[in-house]
Amino acid sequence: MASSIGTVCKRLAFAMGLLHAITPCAMADEILLPNASSRVSPEDSARPAEVPDDATLEAAGARIGTVHIDRQNVFDLSRPEEDTTLFRIADWLHIRTREKTVATQLLFKPGDPYDARLLQETERLLRRNQFLRDARIRPVAYHDGVVDVDVVTQDLWTLNPGISISRSGGSGSSGMGISELNLFGLGSELAVSVRSNVDRSSRTLLYRDRQVAGSWWGVAAQYSNNSDGRSQELALDHPFYALDSRWAAGAQTRSVQRVESQYELGQVIGQFRVDQQSSTVYAGRSEGLVDGWVTRWTAGLTQEEHRIDPVPMPVPLAATAGWAGTPPAQRQLTFPWLGIEVVEDDFVKTRNQDQIGRTEDFQLGWQAQARVGVATQGYGSDRDAVIFSAGMARGIQDTPEQTVLLAAAASGRVEGSHLVGALFSASGRYHLRHSPQAASFLSLSVDHGVRLEADQQLLLGGDNGLRGYPLRYQSGSGRWLFTAERRAFSDWYPWRLFNVGGAVFFDMGRTWGSIGSPDLAGTASQGVLRDLGFGLRLGNSRSALGNVVHIDLAFPLDGDASIRKVQFLIETRRSF
Repeated sequence: MASSIGTVCKRLAFAMGLLHAITPCAMADEILLPNASSRVSPEDSARPAEVPDDATLEAAGARIGTVHIDRQNVFDLSRPEEDTTLFRIADWLHIRTREKTVATQLLFKPGDPYDARLLQETERLLRRNQFLRDARIRPVAYHDGVVDVDVVTQDLWTLNPGISISRSGGSGSSGMGISELNLFGLGSELAVSVRSNVDRSSRTLLYRDRQVAGSWWGVAAQYSNNSDGRSQELALDHPFYALDSRWAAGAQTRSVQRVESQYELGQVIGQFRVDQQSSTVYAGRSEGLVDGWVTRWTAGLTQEEHRIDPVPMPVPLAATAGWAGTPPAQRQLTFPWLGIEVVEDDFVKTRNQDQIGRTEDFQLGWQAQARVGVATQGYGSDRDAVIFSAGMARGIQDTPEQTVLLAAAASGRVEGSHLVGALFSASGRYHLRHSPQAASFLSLSVDHGVRLEADQQLLLGGDNGLRGYPLRYQSGSGRWLFTAERRAFSDWYPWRLFNVGGAVFFDMGRTWGSIGSPDLAGTASQGVLRDLGFGLRLGNSRSALGNVVHIDLAFPLDGDASIRKVQFLIETRRSF
């Protein structure tokens, strides 16, 4: 063990040298990467000197005048380094976001009182669109009590005709198809794909539109024909789209048939056929934003059916796992429910935290929600039960260099005097910025289940955070995972397509307990597992299809002799 740790430490020292090499010695005075910025630069975002500050404009009762929308293409051909044949063709092929697609998301219009908070919230709404790289809104002129406003957005490349390949935990996945995330510039999504992974192969058709006909009504439809079943979903939804939204409503129906596997040490020890049907309708009401806080009430009706049937195991594997079969499990619930959500208006804007070279929005204020429903046999359920879910999140930022993000959640049922299928989770993330291009990151998450059902197994391995181990290497009714990373963000911007960064990391975690029948308890836990590693991060700065490509080498420090000494991972994630 000592020699293996020494070898890994040498590799990590080499990785640290690489990170130092790609990180410039001279740090910029601002967070924005000079080469990674779009045309929306810090100087562009600053208001003209003759325009008063927000407090003065609001105190003077200024009203919004002209609203000019500037929709920038994927590449800026006014820059010599981007004025190439390839980029000109790309801009010509790309259908730019339509002006009305942006205009329908603005929370203000000409004639409204000037409210800086609404401009900031509109920026966040626009940046939520997967087809936009960034959005900036600023007052540009002030005259006779009227403020003219510029809205600047930059598109991302949204057409994806191609092949995707990823590898984690010693197993790979692949896919091919075609998708458009901004169909005809209207903000809707259409995708057809064929994918294969360790669980199943699937053929999927998807359509999603967040703003049907320019409204805040959204529709989503998906159908998948899989090797182990099928899934289909249809949803119509009008959310609380802004802090001051007063109402919400929606309906959803979902049907899924699939085979779920139970794992121990990366091996399948049991399989179940799962059949789920659910439908929900709901409506909500809010008084809007009051003194920096929002309270939202929702009420709805849900009907769900859930059936789990064991799949017979081959005789040799059944003997190894101690498989004796388990009886099928089934539940049928119909229940009205009541929910409440509380949101604090406290957001910050940063860059180079979870992304590379992109503007990021973090909510620091409190956000909490809870929902309780009651199912009774008198109203069509097969049992009496209380169904609950709750969650909270809170951010803390005492200084711009340090950010703490906390979250907790709980869900499950109370049947009689017992919790059933209950899952409790808590997590914390800590970001420490050493400079605009170097940061440290710590995270800790804990999950604990009570009387989990067969398809609720908690897994830990190379595909969910423990990067030096095979996928689903440990399993149980509880788990914890700790991660420490040293991150570097470089100014290297190859081909004006990727922002380059890197990380050195340490992961540590374990699972405990078992679920379902004792026949599926599996082998004894391997205890605490640790790994070290380093990797490259490629920020996908021009495409809407995945934000950060991870290319990692991880070295396990524990586990049994069957584990490879080096794990190679390549995958696309939404964050660093």
